[in-house]
Amino acid sequence: MHIPDGFLTASTWIPTWILSIGGIAYSVKQASKQLKEKIVPLMGVMSAFIFAAQMLNFPIAGGTSGHLLGGVLAAVLLGPYAGAIVISAVLTIQCLVFQDGGLTALGANIFNMAIVGTMGGYLAYKVIRKIVKSDSGLIIATFIASWFSVILASSACALELAISGTAPFGVVFPAMVGVHAIIGIGEAIITTLVVSFVLKVRSDLIYEKSIALASDSI
Repeated sequence: MHIPDGFLTASTWIPTWILSIGGIAYSVKQASKQLKEKIVPLMGVMSAFIFAAQMLNFPIAGGTSGHLLGGVLAAVLLGPYAGAIVISAVLTIQCLVFQDGGLTALGANIFNMAIVGTMGGYLAYKVIRKIVKSDSGLIIATFIASWFSVILASSACALELAISGTAPFGVVFPAMVGVHAIIGIGEAIITTLVVSFVLKVRSDLIYEKSIALASDSI
C-alpha cells in the first residue's frame, strides 16, 4: 500500500501532503493535552514494534503478500491522536531510510494509513464499544476495526491512483480493496492477539481504560 514516486500527479500528492501536515499537527496538539509521562516511552516502544512488524510479510493468494499496518493497534493502546503520530513516524522512517514508498507520495501514504486508516478504524472501534461495553466487546471491536482500517486505507489509496490516472477506478479499486480485504484478516488477527495479551497482563495500558482510571482518580 506504500505508494512509490511517480504514481501520483502533483495535483494529487500536493493536497494529500497538506491534509497530512494539517492532520498530524492537529494530532500533536490534541495528544499533548492527554499525554502522561508513561505514554511517551510507550509511543517509542509502539513505534519500534510496528516498524519491526511491518517488515514481516505474510503470504496471501496469487503470490502477493501483506503486512501489519498497525493503526488500530496504536490507537487502541495510545489513543487515536498518538496512534496517528506513531504511524506517521514509522512511515517517514521507512520512506527516508528504506525507500519504502516515495518521498513525494509520503503525504499520501501518511494520509491513507495514519489519518484515514488509524482515525477511521478507531472511529469504528468506538462505535462498536458503545454497543458492546464488556471486555469481550473490546476484543470484538478491535478485530472488526482493524480489518475495517485496512479497507479504508486501501480505498483511499485506490482513489488517489485513479484520480492520478495511474489506473482506471473500475480496475484499481476492486483490485486494491479485494486483496486488502484478505490482508485485513491478518491485520485483525495480529492486532487482536496483541490487545488481548495487553488486556490480560496490563489493562491499564489500553487507552480507554487508562482514561477511565484517570477520571476515577480525580
